[in-house]
Amino acid sequence: MPDLNLGANESFTRLMLATQLEPAGLLPVHSPFDGKLLAEVPTSSAAHVEDALAAAYALFAKRDDWLPIPERVAILDRLADLLAGQREYLALLAASEGGKPLVDSEVEVTRAIDGIRLCIEELRSNRGQVIPVATTDATRGRTAFTQKEPAGVVVAVSAFNHPLNLIVHQVAPAVAAGCPVIVKPAADTPLSCLNFVGLLYAAGLPPAWCQAIVTDSNESAEKLVTDPRCAFFSFIGSAKVGWMLRSKLAPGTRCALEHGGVAPAVLLDDFKFDATLESITKGGFYHAGQVCVSVQRVFVPATLARPFADALGQSADQLRVGDPTSTDTEVGPLIRSSEVERIDAWVQEAVAQGGELIAGGRRLDNNCYAPTVILDPPENARLSQLEVFGPVVCIYSYSKIASAIAQANSLPTAFQAAVYGRDIDQLMAVGQQLDGSAVMFNDHTAFRDDVMPFAGLRESGLGTGGIPYTMEDMQIDKMIVIRSLPTQ
Repeated sequence: MPDLNLGANESFTRLMLATQLEPAGLLPVHSPFDGKLLAEVPTSSAAHVEDALAAAYALFAKRDDWLPIPERVAILDRLADLLAGQREYLALLAASEGGKPLVDSEVEVTRAIDGIRLCIEELRSNRGQVIPVATTDATRGRTAFTQKEPAGVVVAVSAFNHPLNLIVHQVAPAVAAGCPVIVKPAADTPLSCLNFVGLLYAAGLPPAWCQAIVTDSNESAEKLVTDPRCAFFSFIGSAKVGWMLRSKLAPGTRCALEHGGVAPAVLLDDFKFDATLESITKGGFYHAGQVCVSVQRVFVPATLARPFADALGQSADQLRVGDPTSTDTEVGPLIRSSEVERIDAWVQEAVAQGGELIAGGRRLDNNCYAPTVILDPPENARLSQLEVFGPVVCIYSYSKIASAIAQANSLPTAFQAAVYGRDIDQLMAVGQQLDGSAVMFNDHTAFRDDVMPFAGLRESGLGTGGIPYTMEDMQIDKMIVIRSLPTQ
């Protein structure tokens, strides 16, 4: 693995808080691939949480000190330049701590830089509206309009699988909206976040406007989230944790939750075989399946199910699995060894219950798992019911499209879905019947552009992600009503 020289990065050696207290302890951060110690970062206790919340809330309460829009634009512009100047370092850092292959981590960095630019674009076009009052005798002589204001302190809890870009999606909109923000990265991947916050400071943002906190316990994290000074809670992670935290939010705290799904892809009779195979391979095995909208369930006409499963298995077998920091690697490790064990247990269960193992189905060294394809696992298998969050794709043969749609829609999760075919009328008909906030035609379920709305439905989440939509959530529309007094 190339040397990152992490010891020279001050962001990993001090608390990224407004006040420099003594750390509660140190958290070792290891590579998920070879277990190498990357860094030890200072952790924060409940006392640090209180200090961070107090600093952020005091900042928001003093309206005269709010950052003016031109200053926010200038800070974000400098931040984008700083990120661009660290492209190689940022990609290698994300690959090292999170396990996403370097080639995909490079794309993540490009998206992160574009995300900052998108925040600037949204900020420049951020406007209210004129309200059509004065339409009755009782409201005559009045004019009303709205202006955008920051909602208050933002608390963001992030996930491991995109350690830089998820932070950008949660933190940059808060900075653009003028909200003080406290961000808690995943314990497995805090380095990209801490480095990002350090770059924000270098770009000119005063520390109290963005604080990063690695908590020493779940209790400290829960205190951060549930405090009444939190105006908006942004969460990316498991449904179990997200819904639990939402139930404990203080009255008045708004929130957005992004969980996962068991994404379905429906192949119609006329799908383009080779192009669809390439798309499903990417959508199912990208980042070892550790993506909340990763392709997991593929419904194929019965006469084509085995040929497609066999071809997908061959494609899976050809993927290069290994060191995420190598430019040749296409599939990296799982984030923890316990995830490898869980995924293997689910795979073996599905095979024992009658699913046919086409490819993979075995553990590899260094927390890696062989890209796996299973044909017709039973509907009650965990692989058919729950998000696997691993490199496993299940193929289900169907004889009637209605049954495929019914099975695709049968779970309590719903996020993004896909349909492959050539007949636009068929594509539209199936797309309209599939549950999901987005349906891709001839593209995999993991496709995302950061300007798009990104929303989990049912158990898959609450609210709408995507940078423009997150900025909207982090602001309020304050209405001004002007009454014109008689001139005489």
